[in-house]
This record gives sequence, C-alpha cells and structure tokens, in this order.
Amino acid sequence: MSLISAQGLGVRYGGRRVLHDIDFDIARGEIVTIVGPNGSGKTSLLRALLGVVPAARGRVQRAPGLRLGYVPQRLHIDPGLPLPVARFLSLPTRAPRAAMEQVLARVGLGDVMGQNMATLSGGQFQRVLLARALLPGPDILMLDEPTAGLDQPGVASFYQLIADVRAQTGCAVLSVSHDLHVVMSASDRVVCINGHICCEGTPQVVRDAPEYRALFGLGTGGALALYQHDHDHAHDHDHAGAHHQHAG
Repeated sequence: MSLISAQGLGVRYGGRRVLHDIDFDIARGEIVTIVGPNGSGKTSLLRALLGVVPAARGRVQRAPGLRLGYVPQRLHIDPGLPLPVARFLSLPTRAPRAAMEQVLARVGLGDVMGQNMATLSGGQFQRVLLARALLPGPDILMLDEPTAGLDQPGVASFYQLIADVRAQTGCAVLSVSHDLHVVMSASDRVVCINGHICCEGTPQVVRDAPEYRALFGLGTGGALALYQHDHDHAHDHDHAGAHHQHAG
C-alpha cells in the first residue's frame, strides 16, 4: 500500500497554474528524489503531498495514521536568540531526553544538546533538523532541498546519512534535490518535473531520458552525478561520496 499517492494533482498559486496532471505514489521503505529546474514546482509538489498546499484539481491520499517527518528548505534562527538544541528539539511539545539523545546519535552528532542553535556549523544544523524530523518515528521522511548551503563533502555525507537512516528505520524518503546534477544512486526512483512529470525511473533511466536532457543539456554539465553507496558499510560515514561516477 502507498504511504502517499496523488491522482491528477493540480496546484495553483493565485491565478497561475504551478502543477498539473501529477500522478505519484511512494511506498514504505522507498527512496524517491524529485528534480527539476528552478520554478518547476518541486517544493509545491512536496507541500501538496504534505497537505500544506491545497489541491486545485485531483486528490492526495495519505495512509491512515501516517507519521511524517519534515526537513524544511531553510530555517532562519536569530543569532541573538538563546535557543539550545535540546529546547529546539522539544518544540512544539517537550520530548524525552533519552529520545533526543537517540536521534542525535542516529544523525552522527555527539553531545550538542546544550549548544546554541545559532553556533552550529551548516552541517550540524542540518543534522539537528533531521534529528527533529526523526523524533516522531516517521513512516516517511520528507526533505525540501536539505543540502542547500553545504559544500560538496557535506552534501555527500548528508546523503549517505539519509541512506543509513532508511536502512536502520525502514522509513520512506521523499527528497527534493536543490542540486540538479547530484542525486543518490541509492534512490529507487527519480522524478523529473517541470510543471508536470517529464520522466521518472531509476537515476540511470532518467539520466538517459530525452526529456531530462532537453531540460538540463548533455554531458557532465547537465548529467546526474550518481553517488555509489556501500551498504555493507552503511555505518561508516567515511565512505560517503568516496565512489562516484559522472554520467554522460
């Protein structure tokens, strides 16, 4: 059974049509990555599937009792605001300390609970956001451009972490990629959209699709860089991004 499915989904902002005729589903344990040009409707699709944005046409169905974990695209915290990590993880309702320690360990962070959110590095900040999304024990983890602002090693490490989380928890992962040329090879499917679904399939299938090439060009400048993850050493973050190939 699908965790979330959409049939004939359309989304409008004001009088402008942003998405149309979207048929989509994601199953338990599946990793799906959404790619597309700027303004293609990637974030709008994620928000419609979350239920934050209403459907102008079609419908979205979510499995009964579905638990969602969400990592936003950007989150600005006032540097002058004294907000320790432990307090942030307890918003809006207080979480048990043991649960907070568990999710922080899962995302590879040590004892940062007393540290101010504003003093974290970019990579640490994103991992805390991921830890907060993992607190409810989600059936599906939804990430909107989670690696924006990270350098290339940070991007590779974060994607390896997501693959590890899926392997450990069995949750589905639906991610919007801010970098049109970098997608985990661990993705079961890549969905390329530009107002509608242009093409979808494995990263290799999408890479070779004429619709994808028409949007992003040919050669390494417009190809998916496919990260090869060693799932036999999923716990070893040093392997992240160690093996990759540039398609095209």
